[in-house]
Amino acid sequence: MHHDVIIIGAGPAGLCLAKALCDLDLKVALVERQPRAAIAEPAFDGREIALTHASMRLLRDLGIWQLLPENACSPLRAARVMEGDCLHDMRIDAGLAGKPELGMLVPNHCIREAAWKAVCDLPGVDVFDSARIHAVRTTDDHACVTLGDGLRLEAPLLVAADSRFSETRRAMGIGADQYDFGKSMLVCRMHHEQPHRGVAWEWFGHGQTLALLPLQEHQSSIVVTLPDSAAKRLAGLDVDTFAREMEQRYGHRLGHMRLESSRHVYPLVGVYARRFIGRRFALVGDAAVGMHPVTAHGFNLGLASVERLADMAREALHCGADLGCAEGLARYERRHRRGSRPLYLATRAIVELYTNDRAPARIVRETVLRAGRRLAPFRRVLARTLADERPLDRHPLQRLRDGIALLRPA
Repeated sequence: MHHDVIIIGAGPAGLCLAKALCDLDLKVALVERQPRAAIAEPAFDGREIALTHASMRLLRDLGIWQLLPENACSPLRAARVMEGDCLHDMRIDAGLAGKPELGMLVPNHCIREAAWKAVCDLPGVDVFDSARIHAVRTTDDHACVTLGDGLRLEAPLLVAADSRFSETRRAMGIGADQYDFGKSMLVCRMHHEQPHRGVAWEWFGHGQTLALLPLQEHQSSIVVTLPDSAAKRLAGLDVDTFAREMEQRYGHRLGHMRLESSRHVYPLVGVYARRFIGRRFALVGDAAVGMHPVTAHGFNLGLASVERLADMAREALHCGADLGCAEGLARYERRHRRGSRPLYLATRAIVELYTNDRAPARIVRETVLRAGRRLAPFRRVLARTLADERPLDRHPLQRLRDGIALLRPA
């Protein structure tokens, strides 16, 4: 079977790319190991995605945002960074970026469901669900995927969107630098007595990192980062014991707490592919860059890769060029590497600094927070970085560099 593009992986990035390419009147083969029912009705997985303004714009352009449930989106009005018992926290308000909110929190399963609705009935998409891949290969002329049932798919371009542990990436001989943070993340939803007022927390404690992502006024997504054994112990507690321990871990600042969802534990592993392209081959989403969630830019980077690859396809069509030509793929790689590498490295540095419990690191962290409280221009730059209305090739860290000269005491 012949298509213009074969996409392996029907997660959010793969589905969004399929929609973007179909909007260019391209014929897409979407290959996914899960059955169609699981793609159409994904289960709650505990993850809440903090979408920037740039990501919301792209989802609107793709017609996906309009398919989200009305109650799925929760505004993120401010972010608060805390260090242990230090009284000098730092608050970053959306108003500093000239916006009513820094972004929107949307459940991951809702994004997946909306993306599927936008794609499933398109005449330009052939979905091969419950598929097992027997072989992938590319030649100078085409890419070829052979499925377990013997069906052979061919296209000028093959794209892997099959997670940060991409089997397709490995099959194509592309390695990845993996960084195991040695921790796991427990996520769930909880009701709490005190209101959050739309403020997200990032609380770096001693031996743990806590986050609060505001949903409904008295409901939040709770994120606790601990060694894997400790995270699994928490996940196995009975609901009442778990709630009491969460109250204690959050310093009783949220009052009485009650578990309102299933609990999920995810290992924290960062991944950065050594190459984003091969012969008639490209990586998008987590298959290219798998981020630590502390800066909340993981899925936003995935959407940026979708936009950049779709732009490459648009340029090729406009010029009458081959979709899988080496020159176009090289432009995509340069764009996405320039837009992702600095943020990936900065995120690793932030995590290493803020999870180091030694006294010198704690002193540095407290100093940064105290300085941040006094430097309004610095907070303004951070707010714009979090809100992120970037043009396509302007990654968020560029705003930090542009704002260095503005760092003056308020």
